[in-house]
This record gives sequence, structure tokens and C-alpha cells, in this order.
Amino acid sequence: MSTKLNVNQLQDGLCTRRFGRSILFSREVDSTNKWAKELATYGASEGTVVIAETQTKGRGRLDREWISPTGGLWFSLILRPNLSPTETVKLTFVAGLAVTKVLREMFDLKTETKWPNDVLVNGRKICGVLAEMNTTGETVNFVVVGVGVNVNFDVENVFPEQLKKVATSLEKEVGRKVKLEKLFRALLERLENLYELFIKEGFNPILEEWKNYAGFLGCKVEVTGPTGKMSGVALDVDYEGALVLRLEDGTVKRVFVGDVSVRA
Repeated sequence: MSTKLNVNQLQDGLCTRRFGRSILFSREVDSTNKWAKELATYGASEGTVVIAETQTKGRGRLDREWISPTGGLWFSLILRPNLSPTETVKLTFVAGLAVTKVLREMFDLKTETKWPNDVLVNGRKICGVLAEMNTTGETVNFVVVGVGVNVNFDVENVFPEQLKKVATSLEKEVGRKVKLEKLFRALLERLENLYELFIKEGFNPILEEWKNYAGFLGCKVEVTGPTGKMSGVALDVDYEGALVLRLEDGTVKRVFVGDVSVRA
């Protein structure tokens, strides 16, 4: 099976109302999120998707490099929700939940959500989400949700040393190549369903289901944030998307920005 996307099959059998009705493809871009933001600025409609075979300057949270070799699924979705900026940031959880559920259902994998924007398989990162918004005051003009899934490659061969022990791919976990077009369609369909649920019923149903897959809750964790590191027990993720942490001195702290690692 080819590791490359068959562009002509991306929309075959796609059961969505808006998402993916317009798909733009490139063999190589610097960043699908950057591309999507440019298109959104010029008026691209909600549901427009850009997808690339590889990214040369893919980005994750906190402007970190996101390695995007051929064989992965790298796409960004343009949204125009009628939401406040504080509500819009929760779209990261919507996308993370969609990926978690699809990978479980399609491949029978033990997938987990990890605060705030990762999906894990057997404790290793397989997907990251990056949501970026454009606002005017309290008005959200558009949101771009970028999704990167490690699919048809072996992380041992393509990732730098520091990532090999913390990342994985579908090929490694299921022992075979995966049809990228089929996975893309399933993700887009689930994303649309959960997005519509979020718009209609709010964050609660999304958050409660997201937490069902959050294996780090109740565990001792270390959180690395802009001001340093904190250790404690991950008690909850609250309605505002904050991590609720009980520190080692017994105080409870809400954390909005940081990376979580589970401590043994």
C-alpha cells in the first residue's frame, strides 16, 4: 500500500454536510495551519480543509517544531463559529476527542486524551492538535484547527532521538500500512459531528467524554509551564479547560498553559 495520499479519493464516500466539501491539497507546504489562515483571511468558507503530504515548518503548541514526514496525515480545517474567544479555545478538546474515538474504533487501540492537545496510544504521542483563532476584540473571525497524525512511518527511522521514546505511529502500533484517505474521511466526519454537538449543547458533553479517555487524571504528574515546573496530582480538567492540580503541599492550582508528563 502506498504511503502517499491519493488526492482523488479524499472525498469518495465522505458523509459530511460542510466539512471537506472544499479540499485543497499540496505535496509540500511550510505549514497547513499557515496556509489555512491565509485562505480564511481571504474569505474561505467554514469547512474548507487544506491537506499536505509533508510540512517543512510544521508547528505544535508554544511554536515547537512538528516533524511531518511523508506518510502522515497533516491537515487543517477552517471554522467560523459564533463563539467568544474563551469558548473557541475549547475546540482543541473537540478535535482531540474526535481523533481518540476514531483510532479506537478503527484499529482497536488503547487511545487516551492528554491535556491539553495530545492523543496517546499505549502512552506514546500519536497525534497533536493546534487550534489558532483570528479575532477582532471579542469577535472571532475564524479558527483554524490543525491535526497531525503519525500514520505510515516508523518513528525510529524518521524522528530525532529525543522523540523516539515518546512518540509512536499507527504503522508501528497495528503492524501494517493504513489507508490514509479512509482515516481522513473518518476523522473529518467525527470532527463535524462533535463540532455540531459543541455548538448546539456547549462544552459539557465534550469535556465529560474527553475525560473518560484521560488516563492521566488521578495520577501524579509533572507540569512544565512558562514559569517552570510543578508536581502534583491531576485532579480534573474544568469547564474552562484548565488542569486542576493538587500540589505536593496540598494546595490546589488551576493551570491553563503547560505540558503534562505522568510520573512513575
